[in-house]
Amino acid sequence: MDYNEPTKVYPKSFSHIGITVPNIEEAVKFYTEVLGLYVIMEPTIVKEENETAIGQMCIDVFGKGWGTFKIAHLSTSDRIGVELFEFKESENLKPHFEPFRSGLFHFSIQDPDVEGLVKKIVDVGGKQRMPIREYYPGDKPYRMCYVEDPFGTVFEIYSHSYELHYSAGAYK
Repeated sequence: MDYNEPTKVYPKSFSHIGITVPNIEEAVKFYTEVLGLYVIMEPTIVKEENETAIGQMCIDVFGKGWGTFKIAHLSTSDRIGVELFEFKESENLKPHFEPFRSGLFHFSIQDPDVEGLVKKIVDVGGKQRMPIREYYPGDKPYRMCYVEDPFGTVFEIYSHSYELHYSAGAYK
C-alpha cells in the first residue's frame, strides 16, 4: 500500500477483544455476573486438527503443539464481542501490568454507576488500581477508574461514552 496515494479512509467499527484467562468458567461468571455481558457461546474445547476451519485457523494463529484450549464468546450491550481463551499454560502465566510496553494496555467498559461497579469488582477478588476520578471536576460529571479483573487483566470504567469524555463542550 502506498500511503502517499489518496484513498478513501473511513472509521471502522470495533468487533471484539480476545482475553486469555486462567479459568474460563470463573471468567465467564465474572464477565456475566459482574460486568453484565451475555453469553453467545458457552466454554467450548477447540482441538488442534486440520479437518475443520476453526482447527486450521487456530493452527495458523497459534502454531503447532497447543493440543487443545477452551474458548467462550460473550457480548456487551452494544454488540462488542469479548472472546475468552483458556490455554493449559494460562493458569501459571498471570499478566504483568506494563503500561509503558508497546501493545494493548487496557480496554474500557462504560457504566454510569462507576462506584457500584468498582465495588462489585473488588468484592469478587478484583482490584481497584486508583481512586475514582472526575475528568472535568465542576464542569462535566464524567468519572473514571482503572481496575483489574480477578485474573489480573487491567481495564478502565467510564461513566459516559468515550466521545463525550473527549469532545469539546459536550454535556456541560
